[in-house]
Amino acid sequence: MPVSEKNRSRNAPDAESGFTLLEILVVLAILGLLVGLVAPAALRQLGGARVSVAKQSIARIGTILDMYKLDTGTYPASEDGLQALIQRPASAEGWSGPYLKGTTVPLDPWNHPFIYRFPSDREGKDYDLCSSGPSGKADSGSGMICNP
Repeated sequence: MPVSEKNRSRNAPDAESGFTLLEILVVLAILGLLVGLVAPAALRQLGGARVSVAKQSIARIGTILDMYKLDTGTYPASEDGLQALIQRPASAEGWSGPYLKGTTVPLDPWNHPFIYRFPSDREGKDYDLCSSGPSGKADSGSGMICNP
C-alpha cells in the first residue's frame, strides 16, 4: 500500500464514527429515568430540612422569650407579639433588649411569620410559638409546627 493511501485512510472520516440518533435517544431516556427517581428523594430531603430548621428556630426564639420573661416578669402579650423582642413595649418594665439582632422579626423557613400567642391556647403551655408550615395557613392544624 502506497504511503498516500495510508494517510488518506487514517484521515478520512469513517462512515461508522459518531453517534446515531437512536443512541442519543437511549442516553436521554436513561438520564430522564435517573432524574425522575432522584428528584423526588432530593425534594423530600429538602422538605425535611426545612421542618428541622423550623423546630430549631422555634426552640431558639423560645429561649429568647424565656430571657424576656426573666427581665420583665412575663412573656410579651399577643398584641405586642415577637416585635417586643426588638422594640420595647410600653407596658414592659425591666426590658433590657433588644433580644434579637436586626430590626425585623425572623421568618420561618417558608418565609411566613411565626405565630405567637400569650397566653397559650394549648393546655400546659405558657405560650404558643408556631410555624404554619409549607402551606402558610394558620388554621391547618396538622401542618403547624409548634413549641413543645
